[in-house]
Amino acid sequence: MANENYDIYKPEWIPEGASNEQYPGFVMTGVNVQDAKPRKPIHKPKNYTAQELIDGILNKNRMLLSKAITIIESNAPKHFELGQEIIKGILPYTGNSIRVGITGVPGAGKSTFIEALGSRLCEQGKNVAVLAVDPSSSITKGSILGDKTRMETLSKQPNAFIRPSPSGGTLGGVTRKSRETMLLCEAFGYDIILVETVGVGQNEITVRSMVDFFLMVALTGAGDDLQGIKKGIMEIADAILVNKADGDNKRKALVARADYEQVLHYLRPATEGWVTKAYTCSSYTGEGVLEMWDVIEEFRAMMVNSGRLEKRRKDQTLEWINHMTEEHVHNLVFNNPQVIAAMADVEKLIRADQISATMAAQNLIDKIEEELCKPAEK
Repeated sequence: MANENYDIYKPEWIPEGASNEQYPGFVMTGVNVQDAKPRKPIHKPKNYTAQELIDGILNKNRMLLSKAITIIESNAPKHFELGQEIIKGILPYTGNSIRVGITGVPGAGKSTFIEALGSRLCEQGKNVAVLAVDPSSSITKGSILGDKTRMETLSKQPNAFIRPSPSGGTLGGVTRKSRETMLLCEAFGYDIILVETVGVGQNEITVRSMVDFFLMVALTGAGDDLQGIKKGIMEIADAILVNKADGDNKRKALVARADYEQVLHYLRPATEGWVTKAYTCSSYTGEGVLEMWDVIEEFRAMMVNSGRLEKRRKDQTLEWINHMTEEHVHNLVFNNPQVIAAMADVEKLIRADQISATMAAQNLIDKIEEELCKPAEK
């Protein structure tokens, strides 16, 4: 057989008269490099200016929103100033969404609940953004689960936006960059921001400092586990939702709800003026999903009318500033060449059993104070 560009033939090692069933293979000749058409040059991705990205976000360009979030999440020094310019430009258009943090132990069904709730809200004409923080691979540092793939139904909604981000091993899986990503989504026009966290127990307290309403999704049959988690998450939760209340599990869900209600009776409410309660729902059947949203809207109305929402967000901003300042000072200190050298010396002494831990720490503190108190070079 022949073709204008190449030939297809039987290889020489196939015996004469052999059938195609015995030797079904063929050989195809390659294309002459000189006759091949030249490839089109690969276009490098465009480097957008801060103003182009700001305008894109305000004009509801999802591609530019994603690019802006990538810049915000980047650890590259060249992206820091650009990211801050973007934040400064979109800041006047933020603050109008309902921010909901959703946490719970792995397997409680957080992603399933978010998909069920988000899909129903989208059907009502609301714009929903999901910031899903995935566990990170210890090798690649990337997301393991990929909520955008798991939330298949919600991802098809035109007025939904799902942004999976690797936790990177940070406390509770929520970094300071998540706050800035939330602001970008608000400026874009998403009126509901759902922040799903990794779910690692008491470390999830971090998410409380960036949302209005904090929801804990719980499992049935918690038993003694309830005692282990109540002092961590339950004290800061605005509602507890026992998921998977369907089929044979429904009775267990009602029992678990009663157990949580009993414990909540003795805990101080997480938000002044609001009574934290436990609820049940089935993300599979949809029963209780929109009822949970009614609770969230009732909470927001109470917070707005009492002025507590504005105060909470101001307090969160101040906490955010303190956290960023501490992080900057930490990086400033431990990236100092002299401090790095002192740490290496201390490590050698510790490994050789030549110094105590207390004395080693004091040596490092002395070196840090010495470096910080140095007069600035003119």
